[in-house]
Amino acid sequence: MIKHIVIWRLAAEDASARAASTTAIKEALEPLATVIPGIRSLTVHGNAAFPDANWDVVLLSEFDSVEALEGYQVHPEHVRAAAIVREHVTQRASVDVEA
Repeated sequence: MIKHIVIWRLAAEDASARAASTTAIKEALEPLATVIPGIRSLTVHGNAAFPDANWDVVLLSEFDSVEALEGYQVHPEHVRAAAIVREHVTQRASVDVEA
């Protein structure tokens, strides 16, 4: 199993706009868990503390294998969702770990 974790900094500067961006990202990505094969789980969460120091949004996901993660990356529904995410973010970081 592969855990795929992504964090983003949002372009929005105030709490209300950050909340709206987080919702848009959540609505774009979470439905992919029922559409793309090989996803075991996929959730999106907004930061809950220390907004001046922490990143704004996290994607926590689990995949059957590296191959499943690779398939997710190029799947047309993920490509569409990623375009929505890019509208809201300024920075992205990720890590993939075996579990």
